Amino acid sequence: MLERCIRLNLDCAEICKVSSSFVARGSEHTQHLLNECAEICEACAQECEKHAAHGMEHCRFCAEACRNCAEACLHTV
Repeated sequence: MLERCIRLNLDCAEICKVSSSFVARGSEHTQHLLNECAEICEACAQECEKHAAHGMEHCRFCAEACRNCAEACLHTV
């Protein structure tokens, strides 16, 4: 039941880590990567919300964090 959620969590964490490195060094590819990061974080948030609706409180926190990250990615640089 949580397989897709876990995969998206891992994808989200990895793209956030890579994106922060690109931002820190001022890479010319930063904006492209931030757009992808926002897309993955939003997908993760949507998946986590499905589980939060079934009482998994930690998924609600995850969805909120992913949404905040997606928003930050879209407003960086």
